Amino acid sequence: MANVFSALRNAAQQKSYIAPVDNRGGWWPWIREPSAGAWQKGEEWCADTVAAYHAVYACITLISADIGKMPFLTVREDKNGIWNQFSDTKYSVLRKPNRYQNHIQFKEWWITSKLFRGNTYGLKERASNGVVKAIYVLDPTRVQVLVSSDGSVYYQLGQDELNGQEQTSVTVPASEIIHDRMNCLFHPLVGVSPLYASGLAASQGMKIQNDSDKFFANGANPGGVLTAPGGISDDTAKRLKEHWDANYTGSNAGKVAVLGDGLKFEPMRMTAVDAQLIEQLRWTAEVVCSTFHVPAYKIGVGTMPTYNNIDAQNKDYYSQCLQSLIESMELCLDEGLEFEQGAGVALDLDVLFRMDSSTLINTLKEGVAAGITAPNEARKRLNQPPVAGGETPYLQQQNYSLAALARRDAQEDPFKPPSSPSVEPSEEGSSGGADDTARDEEMKSMRGEINTLRAINRFERALE
Repeated sequence: MANVFSALRNAAQQKSYIAPVDNRGGWWPWIREPSAGAWQKGEEWCADTVAAYHAVYACITLISADIGKMPFLTVREDKNGIWNQFSDTKYSVLRKPNRYQNHIQFKEWWITSKLFRGNTYGLKERASNGVVKAIYVLDPTRVQVLVSSDGSVYYQLGQDELNGQEQTSVTVPASEIIHDRMNCLFHPLVGVSPLYASGLAASQGMKIQNDSDKFFANGANPGGVLTAPGGISDDTAKRLKEHWDANYTGSNAGKVAVLGDGLKFEPMRMTAVDAQLIEQLRWTAEVVCSTFHVPAYKIGVGTMPTYNNIDAQNKDYYSQCLQSLIESMELCLDEGLEFEQGAGVALDLDVLFRMDSSTLINTLKEGVAAGITAPNEARKRLNQPPVAGGETPYLQQQNYSLAALARRDAQEDPFKPPSSPSVEPSEEGSSGGADDTARDEEMKSMRGEINTLRAINRFERALE
């Protein structure tokens, strides 16, 4: 890897001018201030802290796990426009992307980086013949996009020993980086994480939970004030406060307090009902879900749909949340692995849309009966071996094509039984011997065909 980085650095240094892109606030969205001066007050939030909020963690891990379990497929389009799987050792990197990750971990880390930081950077390692033999998903906080004076794009990589970058800094051309980015709000080369929009809601949810934690740590007893009927000195007030804190707060909360001289304790905390605590907490979680485009019920904070159709729910989740991420990953890998025209990477969606056994059997049965699916194709979906004669779709014999029916209706009287063909007498008389036998067989066959056609016509008239 050291020689590769050295060659790439020399190529990048040939450019006269390289500068970071203008991100206008979108490059490092992991530290934000809800208001001016909030950082000095300790009120800022960063991606590392809001990731501890249950809704953020649930959305990121749900999406990355669902995409991670979809196997990579290499597919090629045939002359009929059908995409078929094929195998080629040139693309074995999809089975084992690098030395420390399998393909599931690789996809999960790819999607996590994109959702968490807004960008995924995949560094390509090539074999001696130029084929990509490994892809390393880099730490996005150690990568910066650069643009040269002629518009060429480069990437400045910080030190990353795990991925083979031992130097403090190295610049590589865009041809050696697979860059998958989230929605680009500020610059076309800078993706912005959903946390940019949901960070404040997640921070609010964290504060609600922290406040509840302190409240219940105090035995669910609110703070308040001790009031006296008359004026008291500062020393007396200090002594009463110390006595109260030592005997009736913390682990002593809930004990019976005996007050004299007209002292009275008055709680000052708003109740959870008055503060609408549960509603506020649910609202913050729903805001997080909306920015990640995850249906709230998927992480247990929303109402389940009224229809009990798992397949429809998964398709809704796929179309509004997963589809863009999946197709973007597929296209980035198509370009990064330099697939030929008409070939590429596809993620197997059957893992997501896996139906229950009863629905699957009925669906396959209808497909086979309608001649859409061959029996062996249906058996393959059920992980069953092929059988002889099952490669061809079948239809019942009484089904007619529209063209055949049109020719029938074009006749003067389409429902008139066909006339019996005339039979010429044999020139050799009635003693034809073998010829008579053959003629009799021919006549018998013709009469059978005529009877069959008459039966079909009667059946068609009965249907009408």
